Amino acid sequence: MHVVGYLLASSHVRVVPLQPETPLEEWCGENGVPEAVSGGFAVKPEYVPLGELWVDGASAPHRPFRAPWSRQRAALIAGNGSVSIDHRHRLPERPERDLLQAGPLLVRDGRSAIAGGDDPEGFSATAEEFDEDITADREPRLAVALTADAILAVAADGRGPDDAGLTLWEFADVLVGLGAERALNLDAGSAGVIISGGHRVNTPRDGEGAEMHPSSPAVNAIVFG
Repeated sequence: MHVVGYLLASSHVRVVPLQPETPLEEWCGENGVPEAVSGGFAVKPEYVPLGELWVDGASAPHRPFRAPWSRQRAALIAGNGSVSIDHRHRLPERPERDLLQAGPLLVRDGRSAIAGGDDPEGFSATAEEFDEDITADREPRLAVALTADAILAVAADGRGPDDAGLTLWEFADVLVGLGAERALNLDAGSAGVIISGGHRVNTPRDGEGAEMHPSSPAVNAIVFG
């Protein structure tokens, strides 16, 4: 497990599209960004963001999730000194600054939002939108979480000889144990990385378990300043 935290009172959180699509560690190095986490899912091989995306108050290019899940799946809104995480239909229709949709919502009001093995946002039913059914097995995991006073980037390694990964339900429980009041699942495939102090802190692997150097291209990122 890897956990990096930032005090909300002194942090500026923003969503950044990565164009052209590039591994996050390379983009951070080229742009002098020391703190970031890769964001939402991608449509491949086109590498178009999958899920709603807003940057600086304007809708950015993306492919919506399939209805009706496009309104249900969770998102993060950042801007004007605040960060919110919730199901999309509970958030402002037109965000003032940035929005990144991924999901599922893992923690709500300090409790697992998927307790009992539920899949309330239909990720298993629409597994063809992704490389695999992200609900099916223990896998690498990546999330952004809000505690009472901080925002956390959290990664669980997997697919390696010593790292089995976690199910989504196990990951939600881990986040609750870290004090999360809200938490959003992010894309934790071979592009899913946390950058802290200018360095990658987790170990992304490909589908065969080989460590990625660098990680796969990411379509967007959450940046902490």
